[in-house]
Amino acid sequence: MTEPAACVFCRIVEGREQASFVAQGADVLAFLDLHPITEGHTLIVPRKHAASIGEVDEVSAVAMWSLARRVAAALGASGLRCEAINFFLADGAAAGQEVFHSHLHVIPRWQGDGFRIEFPPHYGAAAPRKELDDIAGRLRKKV
Repeated sequence: MTEPAACVFCRIVEGREQASFVAQGADVLAFLDLHPITEGHTLIVPRKHAASIGEVDEVSAVAMWSLARRVAAALGASGLRCEAINFFLADGAAAGQEVFHSHLHVIPRWQGDGFRIEFPPHYGAAAPRKELDDIAGRLRKKV
């Protein structure tokens, strides 16, 4: 995992690395992704280093989603091509996280934009209710 001193997003937060800022708040900021999936692809980042979403403090986590909602609305009103929005947060290497400073992607979408999220072959088959209830019970104990 990335230490704050080596973290590119921490360097952006500190002003030691360039970024094209969309918005800045007390707890979070938004800037354009250097390698955009589509034009306007924006990252929402907590100011305080946290490698995973579980490490992001409650105030910053709420601020991330609030700012993401505002950025999504701005994308829709900006004149950029934007028929829809994907919010995407990769949490951990197995989920595709590459920069280990938690961040939320706000990605403008349109039919035929070339971006795909693929589901495994078994997706669509309903899981047995007992299995779902057992899993929900395990999670309730930890929430």
